Amino acid sequence: VALSALMAIFPLLIFIAALAGYFGLEGAAEQVSDLVFDSWPDQVAEPVVREIHQVLTVPRGDVLTFGVVAALWFASNGIEAVRTALNRAYRQRETRSFLLLRIQSLGLVILGAVILIAYTFLVVLAPLVIATITAWFPAVEELLASFDVARYSLAGILLVTGLVMVHWLLPAGRRGFLEMLPGVLVTLLLWMVAGAAFGAYLARFANYVSTYGGLAGIMTALVFLYICSLAFLLGGELNAALIRHRTLSH
Repeated sequence: VALSALMAIFPLLIFIAALAGYFGLEGAAEQVSDLVFDSWPDQVAEPVVREIHQVLTVPRGDVLTFGVVAALWFASNGIEAVRTALNRAYRQRETRSFLLLRIQSLGLVILGAVILIAYTFLVVLAPLVIATITAWFPAVEELLASFDVARYSLAGILLVTGLVMVHWLLPAGRRGFLEMLPGVLVTLLLWMVAGAAFGAYLARFANYVSTYGGLAGIMTALVFLYICSLAFLLGGELNAALIRHRTLSH
């Protein structure tokens, strides 16, 4: 899952860049990458973001060019890796059509790209709108400050919604919202703890450069994604264990 996620990040952002360019939103992919990696430890995010920005400076054509379609396909491979892992966590045997599953993965990539572009537009545009309104109507500044809080609360809501959709749609079988919620909350908690702990570890102890040389940045990102993947799959394992317990108790 960690390796597939790392390999899917670049194609996803290439697709977002092409999609945003198609609608005239230049620079949206760079803003999306900055927002996505803002929650990562600085030592992990910095080398990855630097390479992503270099990749995104390459001119891209229309959305339907072969390269962008290929990027969309490779980005969906990350979703398929998550599907396989969740099926194992929930002890589910996949019986659905390969074609149907791939179409679902491609659709989720496109939906995720659109949501990220829309959210980026909100985060970037909102401060400009707020500054203009407060310049003309200073009395509403306090009211608009609450909107600024709501803007970042939306990021948390989108993350929780995304995790719930992943647990609901990707693995085989059916689960209710309350059956998925414990694993989602545990995943979020573990992600916050892992980010803080891994960042402190890198700052004080780790020296990946002496081990991996020029690949240190990518290897650091891979280790961080590995830890995040463990937290994510522990959430699935927790949900599966609770479901089995309820089933046996009845």
